[in-house]
Amino acid sequence: MRADCSLCSNSTSSRQPLDFYPAAFSPHPLGKNYISHDAQLPNSFLEELKTCADERRNGSALVWPPSERTKKAEDKTSRRPRRRTGLGFAMPPRKPESGLKRVSVTRSRSMLSSGRHSAVLPSVLTFAVIVASGGLLLLIEKGMLSRVDTPSPLANGRRPDFFYMKQREPAVDVESQFLQEIRNRTIRAMCGQRNTPRSVWSLSPLQRKTLLQHILVNDEHRFLYCYVPKVACSNWKRVLKVLSGALAHVDVKGRMDHRADLVFLSNFSPEEIRYRLQHYFKFTFVREPMARLLSAYRNKFGEIEEYQRKYGAEIVRRYRKGHVKDKRMVAGDDVTFTEFVRYLLDEDAERMNEHWMPMHNLCQPCAVEYNFIGSYEQLNSDAAYVLEHVGAPSHVRFPERQTWYKPVTKETLHYYLCSVPQKLLRELLQKYILDFSFFGYSLPNITTEYCRH
Repeated sequence: MRADCSLCSNSTSSRQPLDFYPAAFSPHPLGKNYISHDAQLPNSFLEELKTCADERRNGSALVWPPSERTKKAEDKTSRRPRRRTGLGFAMPPRKPESGLKRVSVTRSRSMLSSGRHSAVLPSVLTFAVIVASGGLLLLIEKGMLSRVDTPSPLANGRRPDFFYMKQREPAVDVESQFLQEIRNRTIRAMCGQRNTPRSVWSLSPLQRKTLLQHILVNDEHRFLYCYVPKVACSNWKRVLKVLSGALAHVDVKGRMDHRADLVFLSNFSPEEIRYRLQHYFKFTFVREPMARLLSAYRNKFGEIEEYQRKYGAEIVRRYRKGHVKDKRMVAGDDVTFTEFVRYLLDEDAERMNEHWMPMHNLCQPCAVEYNFIGSYEQLNSDAAYVLEHVGAPSHVRFPERQTWYKPVTKETLHYYLCSVPQKLLRELLQKYILDFSFFGYSLPNITTEYCRH
C-alpha cells in the first residue's frame, strides 16, 4: 500500500494523508514509503480505513488523487486519475477501440476478485522457498545428500567423471548421524551445567590422571583415541600398533600387551597435551552400560584367574554368608552376578577398576570435545568411518571378532538383570545413569512384570 495519497476521494479536510502517520512506516525493500506489516498504526488511521471499507461495500467510488510526486509524470503522459482496487492502484478501463473485442464485465470482476486473493501469493511462495532452502541446506550440512544416486544423463547413459571422484569426507550412515547429533546436543546441555569441568585442566588430579592414561596418541595420522575397556579396545590397540609399525597386521596371533608399543597422552608435557587436544581428531567408542558390565563380569570372573584371585575372592568374602573370611581360602571363581552388583554399589566410581568404571569417568566428555563417538552396537561401520577419516592405509582394517568371543545378547542381558533384586538394580542404574544420559542409551526394562516373562 502506497503512503503518498489520501484515504479516499470523498474524505473531508479533517482527514490526514498517510504520510501524516510516520509511526506506521519502517524501512522496506520496496521503498521507504511502504507500510510495514508489523507497524503499530494509530487508532484514527484504522478508523478511516474502516470508513473507506464501508464506503466500498456501499458502492461509493474510491478515486485516489495522485500525490505531488506523481502529478508531473501524469501530466506528461496525460493519464487519468487512478482508482483503488484490491491490488493497489489501477487505471480506469479505457473505451474499447475499433477492431478490438470488448472484454465482458463479468470476467473483469472475476479477475479483480481473484486478484485480492492472489495478493498473498508472493508472501506464501517466498515462505515456501525459504523453508525448502533451509531444509536443503540442512541436508547438505548433514551429508545426507552424498549418498543420493544421481540418475545418468540422457545423452549417452554414462555419468560425468566427477560422479566417480572420491569424496573428501567419508560417508556415515543416517542412523549414526542422528545418534551423533543426539549425543552432541545431550553432551552440550549436560556440560553446560554449573561447576562442570570444561577442560582437562579443570579436572581434579585423579580425574585428569585417569583421563590422560586412557587417551592413546598417533602423531603420524594426528588423532587421539580414548579407549574404554570392554568396548573393542583391544582391537583398536592392534590397529594403532599396525599404524605405528609395531605389528605387521591386525590378525597376528598371541596375547595382547596393553601397554607396549603404545603412546599415551600422559607421556607428554602440558604444552604438548594442549596442542594435541586442540588440533588432533579425537574419538572414542561407547557401549550400552549394562551390557558392558555383564561382559566384564563374564570375562574377568569366568575366564581370568588373576581377577578371580584379586577381586573374586574379596567379593565372596564380603557378600557371601557362611564363607571363610580368609581370602587365601577362597578361589573367587564362582562370584554371582548379584554379588558383583553389590560390590559395584560399594565402590567409589572414580577409583574403580577400569573394566567397570563408568565410561564418562574414563573419557570425560565435558573436558574433551570429541569429534566422533562411535557405538559398539554398530562397530564395523563406525570403525570404518574413523579409519577412513584419519587417512589410514587401505590395507589397515578393523579386526574381526575372535571365534571364542561370547556376545552379550538381549536375552542374556535380560536373564542376568532379572536375577538381581529390584532394589539393587535401581541403585545400579542410578550409579551409571550418566553413561545412559551422555551417550543416548535408554534405561533397560527391569519391572517385575517384564522379568516374569
